[in-house]
Amino acid sequence: MKSVNPYLNFNGNCEEAFEFYQSIFSGELQITRFKDMADNMGATGEDLDKIANIVLPLTGGTVLMGTDVLDSMDQKLTIGNNFSITLEVDSADEAEELFNKLSDGGKIQIPLVETEWAERYGALTDKFGIQWMVNYTGDVDFA
Repeated sequence: MKSVNPYLNFNGNCEEAFEFYQSIFSGELQITRFKDMADNMGATGEDLDKIANIVLPLTGGTVLMGTDVLDSMDQKLTIGNNFSITLEVDSADEAEELFNKLSDGGKIQIPLVETEWAERYGALTDKFGIQWMVNYTGDVDFA
């Protein structure tokens, strides 16, 4: 496994929160808005300017990541779903193995699929209510 990183969800104030975290930890913010994504990820209207993904490097390869949840996509932010643990893995096989084990008895939100940013990406809530994202970047050039 390459890394384990926290991924935070916000109710429209993700950029403000990350500017605050940047003032504490320093580092350069890497921002992708919904309008920057090939298909806008389903976002419309004012939601296009919200944060699809933001990264703040912390230390030793660890990053803090985040996004805005969108009412227009029927997403609701509540305490408990405002974070996920992201696993950046070394191979598609490792992604499959960890995803299958973590989802056993849980609920899959997004099955492992190829996305604009990864060869394999999936999201799930395990049987204990913890949210996970499994990501294998592979050969996808998302820079």
